[in-house]
Amino acid sequence: MVRMESRRRLPSSTDVLVVGCGPAGAATATWLARAGREVTVLDAAGFPRDKTCGDGLTPRAMLEVDRLGLGAWARDRITIRGLELRGFGHERRVPWPAGEHGGTGSAVRRTVFDDRLRQAAVEAGAVVRDGVRVTGVERGDDGEVTAVLAGDDRVECRTLVVADGVRSPVGRLLGRSWHRDTVYAVAARSYVGSARHDHPWIGSDLELRDAAGAIQPGYGWVFPLGDGEVNLGVGALATSARPANVAVKELLQHYARSVRDDWALQAEPRAVTSALLPMGGAVSGVAGRNWAAVGDAAACVNPLNGEGIDYALEGGRLLAELILAGHGTGAGGVGPGRSRPSPDGSPGARTVPAGARTEPLTHAWPEVLRRTYGEAFAIARDAARLLTYPRFLPMAGPVGMRSQTLMTAAVRCMSNTVADSDRDVVARAWRAAGSVARRLDRRPLFAY
Repeated sequence: MVRMESRRRLPSSTDVLVVGCGPAGAATATWLARAGREVTVLDAAGFPRDKTCGDGLTPRAMLEVDRLGLGAWARDRITIRGLELRGFGHERRVPWPAGEHGGTGSAVRRTVFDDRLRQAAVEAGAVVRDGVRVTGVERGDDGEVTAVLAGDDRVECRTLVVADGVRSPVGRLLGRSWHRDTVYAVAARSYVGSARHDHPWIGSDLELRDAAGAIQPGYGWVFPLGDGEVNLGVGALATSARPANVAVKELLQHYARSVRDDWALQAEPRAVTSALLPMGGAVSGVAGRNWAAVGDAAACVNPLNGEGIDYALEGGRLLAELILAGHGTGAGGVGPGRSRPSPDGSPGARTVPAGARTEPLTHAWPEVLRRTYGEAFAIARDAARLLTYPRFLPMAGPVGMRSQTLMTAAVRCMSNTVADSDRDVVARAWRAAGSVARRLDRRPLFAY
């Protein structure tokens, strides 16, 4: 097992400094280190560490896991074929859509998954330090980040990657702000022993009711982990105008009781945690001249299912490619010219000349995010906002669940596995709706 070095050996300078070693930070660090860049990663927690999450890896996430060379490792734990949807008097089994994202998923608890990603970054050549909390940021006269402060330590850097999660304390220091008037989620997660822990289908209850019988604007989930337990949780959507008036931990306990027999649960929920999730690019200030926020810190979370691991892994790769292509290196250049990686991880031909001052990330990174996620996030935000209206789900839910075709299309869109190359009716309609939603959006995604 690869071990992290002692906290006492914190470097005084580095080319690229990554704050946060979750999927977004670890992926960014791995791609940059594989391309030969000097990378240091700091994380406030000690590893292995937990995170409130459903632990699911969609086909889109698995595509990135494959690119990192960890696909076989994840699938050996458990292979997930799709979703078993339930609600409004109907049950539907919907396989993951086939296509360029592949047709399988997985589920790995975050204490294991994040630690394996950390190891991948170290194996690639990144220096990783845990138990180091960044408390301040120094900036030059032109706004470039010159160093970060971690207690009594000071670490100089040419490029800063902010991957410190949904609350993003470092992002806030740099001006990142969350649009609270946009749809967000509150969620709770637990682990429960189950005789069906190796079931290859995710349980998803779309008719989520509280103990009083009221329908909540969200869903309950059961992710089999293949290790004796399942990840069981609930999530509810809200906006500042229509907050989620529900105690999610109590809702989770009620949900566990309602699915106990179906999932052969063998104990009470344990390790219950909760979180609030900004979603769908509902942030401003995600980049500066030589810094960028990625993953949860950039609100790259699917508004329809709360999934963020796929966007964290994918975003880390995209940000690494942007940096290697000549953005955000700051004064003093990048040292020796480096190759830009191709999407499959092999070296590309483009290099950054030694000593060159590169283009800023200020506009380049938000544009990459909007180009990659703009249409899908915009229409998903509108759809999620509709679900927060009390009368919408009781009317729309029964209609959708009556049709296997509709639910298959819904899962494809909700999981964001509509590929750019897809030309069928569902893909064209989804992209067209997303384009309209972007033009009409009162609050632009990833605003400057």
